[in-house]
Amino acid sequence: MRFGLSVQNFGPYGDPRLLADLARDADAAGWDGFFVWDHLLRGDAPVADPWISLAAIAVATERVRIGTMVTPLPRRRPWQVARQAVTLDHLSGGRVTLGVGLGSDAQMEFTPFGEETGDRERAALLDEGLEIVTRLWSGEAVDVHGRYRLRGARSLPRAVQRPRIPIWVAGNWPNRGPLRRAARYEGVFPQRIPADPDDWMLAPDDVRAIVAAVREFRATDEPFDVAVALSDEGDAARRADMIAEYSDGGVTWWMEGILEDAGTLEEMRALIREGPRSG
Repeated sequence: MRFGLSVQNFGPYGDPRLLADLARDADAAGWDGFFVWDHLLRGDAPVADPWISLAAIAVATERVRIGTMVTPLPRRRPWQVARQAVTLDHLSGGRVTLGVGLGSDAQMEFTPFGEETGDRERAALLDEGLEIVTRLWSGEAVDVHGRYRLRGARSLPRAVQRPRIPIWVAGNWPNRGPLRRAARYEGVFPQRIPADPDDWMLAPDDVRAIVAAVREFRATDEPFDVAVALSDEGDAARRADMIAEYSDGGVTWWMEGILEDAGTLEEMRALIREGPRSG
């Protein structure tokens, strides 16, 4: 199992310099990944652009994997995301993972800008957008005549990573649609929206069911990542048991949240500097 940090890009963390500083600490402390959220609006809180922040993070780090967790592709131009991801991949020396999803808070982050808010419509945009991104990464000319229209479009240079930049697809469990989509790519970032805000973690049995569904849909036996937001709630002994149980269930990435309401900035900085406590 590898250990990543999932960091908000708003509020106290809505500052690219701070995000780069925290990522540098994470790199030195042995974390395997440093991923930033992708939001446009968060009330009156300051919001940092994730791609500009990731550029600063790429320069500030040497080995940690970086990327968005996750980019709402339906409210972005796929060809621009393709270009941004490849540029970041070169800047980081091949350390990028592209996390994608439908996007949350449609009324807050889609409606004000005239973007599509329906789940079915956004799912169709996500699927077509992913096809465009991956085809542009091939370096070949791309023609598309659907919701998007491209004619002879190309995106060069190719990414450092081969065969391409890994894509992780987010989705809310137990919805199986995102799992079918994720099975076509390199990983899944499953979440669930609970009735009780304190009961947000996927259980090990949930993970086993998710892994089984992905295997059902997947047409290849190539490696596949399962990244899950987890927390030991400060209990080191519990953490050791959780690592064993979730790893056995198929989790490959333990994603630790760096959240505005989970502690002060200094507490979060101390958690990062302590390292992932992987055993």
